[in-house]
Amino acid sequence: MQHKRIERIGNQIRSEISDIIARRLNDPRIGFVTVTAVEVSEDLRHAKVFVSIYGDEKVKIQTMKGLKSAAGLIRGEIGHRVRIKFTPEITFIMDTSMEKAEHVISILEGLDKGEK
Repeated sequence: MQHKRIERIGNQIRSEISDIIARRLNDPRIGFVTVTAVEVSEDLRHAKVFVSIYGDEKVKIQTMKGLKSAAGLIRGEIGHRVRIKFTPEITFIMDTSMEKAEHVISILEGLDKGEK
């Protein structure tokens, strides 16, 4: 039962952080960001927020800097929006799974073309 609650809270936090990034942050460093997942610790005191960032390496670095500097503001907003005893500390982590998937697809397409 506890695991489902943590998962539900993680999904709610993911949704709220997506909304906060899209509507409340005015930092010019922050580019196009998608919150792909949130992992909340068992004690609800820490949340790893996985983000996918569209753009080149420079854009990704700047966006991560902007997100890290906005973590306090985002945490405060989460505290108002999500009803839990403790508002978790937020850590942003770059999610590179989409890039890895694109790389694998390009390799497979190259293999397929090589066979013909």
